[in-house]
Amino acid sequence: MEILNSYNTLDPHNSNRVKLNVGGKLFETTVSTIQSGGPDSLLYALSNCPTHDVDPIFIDRDPDIFSVFLSLLRSNRLPSTARRFSKQELADEALYYGIDSQLKSAMSPPPLQGIDASIVSTVRPAADALPSAFTAAADDGSIWIAHGGQISVYDWNLSHSSTCRTHIDNITSIRRVWQEVAAIGSETTPGLHFYDLSSSRHMASTYWTDTTDPRIYKAEVIAIADSPDTIFASFICPHKENSIILVDKSTLQISSELGRQSGGSTKNMVAEKLTWIPKTGMVLGSAVMCGAFGSSGYIRMWDPRSGEVVWETNEPGSGRSSRFGDPFADVDVDVEGLTLFKVCSKSGDLAMADLRNLGDDPWVYMKDKNPGMGHTGGDGSGNSLIHCYKGQVFVGRGGGLEVWSETVDNNRDCEISEGLYRRNFVDKLEDCERGLIKKIEGGGDRLFVSRQHVEGIEVWESSSVSAALSAL
Repeated sequence: MEILNSYNTLDPHNSNRVKLNVGGKLFETTVSTIQSGGPDSLLYALSNCPTHDVDPIFIDRDPDIFSVFLSLLRSNRLPSTARRFSKQELADEALYYGIDSQLKSAMSPPPLQGIDASIVSTVRPAADALPSAFTAAADDGSIWIAHGGQISVYDWNLSHSSTCRTHIDNITSIRRVWQEVAAIGSETTPGLHFYDLSSSRHMASTYWTDTTDPRIYKAEVIAIADSPDTIFASFICPHKENSIILVDKSTLQISSELGRQSGGSTKNMVAEKLTWIPKTGMVLGSAVMCGAFGSSGYIRMWDPRSGEVVWETNEPGSGRSSRFGDPFADVDVDVEGLTLFKVCSKSGDLAMADLRNLGDDPWVYMKDKNPGMGHTGGDGSGNSLIHCYKGQVFVGRGGGLEVWSETVDNNRDCEISEGLYRRNFVDKLEDCERGLIKKIEGGGDRLFVSRQHVEGIEVWESSSVSAALSAL
């Protein structure tokens, strides 16, 4: 401390400057610039060391990447020279300097707007690159991809972190239930299994059994959802008995079950899609079957606290004369807006319902206000998917991807009407020809898409230019 005070006193004119020798290249900057990396960064610590012309602080790292980081600390943006390096190279160096949070902020994509999204990359696991399931993190856009019996982990900048080999031959459902823990299931292996992907460790397995009912055995997992304290998994047995099992996160033991039934008919099929709705505490499940005479299925909502069904609808069903014969192909929930959406299997129409005001026929069918979009069209094959994310509704029709966005004058508190959403294409014609869309899921400011018999997961992001224009 005595040396530092002496230095500042002798040369107060230069007390705000720091000289660094990085890999043999000299840099001169200000204390405020390198301290902008935060108090926990290496550069902040170095700013407290005395420096002078003949003996600058030496750092044995890449000087070219350091030059990029100086620009980042000065402007909170990456310079064009950053393109010379891979994301992994930048991330590794940022971790060394302790400025990884600043780099993450600068490298993250702009807010996702489906109308301006495009494919920026495809994430392909090194082995068994055909994905069987995947799950994305809503906070940072990282993704876990199941391929065969393995799970490959990709971090926030989509760099491969690790691969975990499980005891399952083919993982068909996966859910991130903690920061590093995945719940997985398979349509060929009984049980719900938990893996810590940070250590590639099998933590536990949960099986649905009932000693009083011999039909409940070898139950396989079809769908998984979770809340802060509970995991919801739909199980099905060889003779079609099925139920939604609730697993306590603190013990990984079964706490209760919802809606045990025998799957002898469409309305008793196992739930193929599960969603927990935080604002209401309810669980929504749905199932759809495609046959020679079209699609049929159910949407059902349970209260996990009582175990009772609070609302359900079956399609085709009575009371819908104008829409009879045009059942849904898929459903999803906007959990923030408390809105239920469905896409019809024959007409391709999009309908929405207010979860706070459900009844016998709660649907309002959207009218497409965009004259350049053409006919939506369904073919009855059930090849339509729907996913709600960040106030937008993404619809996959065969190989095509479109987005329904709220109109500018839409007020969330107003009554649902047919003109609240506007339809636009997300993809280009050549994107449609990549293959049949099998799953759509959002994570961070990215949209992830998988296609049938196509290797890897497509990554869709909005451009920085469009984000800037929207902000203006």
